[in-house]
Amino acid sequence: MLDPKLLEILVCPVTKTSLVYKSDCDELWCRASGLAYPVRDDIPVMLEDEARELTAQERESLSD
Repeated sequence: MLDPKLLEILVCPVTKTSLVYKSDCDELWCRASGLAYPVRDDIPVMLEDEARELTAQERESLSD
């Protein structure tokens, strides 16, 4: 589980927009870039090279 204060200050390194923490897959999702950043051992890996692209279904779930 990520510290809520940390989540408040983290932004996507590509778009500089806020992120959504998805605890079920331990990732931080960015609506603007469509990227998912992994969280490993409770540490967010905020590197574009480590991120994966969200699927169309995942992107859709963010807009709900």
